[in-house]
Amino acid sequence: MGVVSRGFSGKHFHRPGPELAGRVPPGQYLASGFPVLTAGATQHVSTGQWSFTIRGGTTEARWTWDDLLALPAEEITTDIHCVTRWTKLDTHWTGVPLDTLLAAAGEVPEFALQISHGGYATNLPVSELTGGKAWLVYRYEGEPIAAEHGGPVRMLVPAHYLWKSAKWIRELWLSAEDRPGFWEQSGYHHFGDPWREQRYFND
Repeated sequence: MGVVSRGFSGKHFHRPGPELAGRVPPGQYLASGFPVLTAGATQHVSTGQWSFTIRGGTTEARWTWDDLLALPAEEITTDIHCVTRWTKLDTHWTGVPLDTLLAAAGEVPEFALQISHGGYATNLPVSELTGGKAWLVYRYEGEPIAAEHGGPVRMLVPAHYLWKSAKWIRELWLSAEDRPGFWEQSGYHHFGDPWREQRYFND
């Protein structure tokens, strides 16, 4: 799955001690930095160009960068887990709950496909994006999110492996059918629960 950013090696990862056993999923190592992985080229999208659209509900809804900043934001502290077996604890983000955005889309079907600038896509049930489980985030550790980490805006769905949190997010397609995204079409799991080690299709 992609390539870890240049400069990261074994010295940047370590096994968690017993005091963290309840926070680190099976098979994961703790990362001392924030590795960069991507399925393709880093996308560089200006805030002036960025927008987000939800399609497939009873109402199509769209927000510009200024629209997003005008919505009530939340500060999120959460652990994140990558399918390539690293975990980063207590990361801090700022963003808008996806519940707020989906409320503008009217009645919504069961499944969602996140679509990124650059063509990346990943799928999840809508139930995994609602109830305080997902955000559109635009700040990381108090600073604008760097392009390499998905800025200006990325999805954050921390209960799933990080490939389920699309970088450079631009659209959410809602559908009655579960449509696989980029990695799911290549044999990765449709759900991606770190605690159940759902990395590949048959896990």
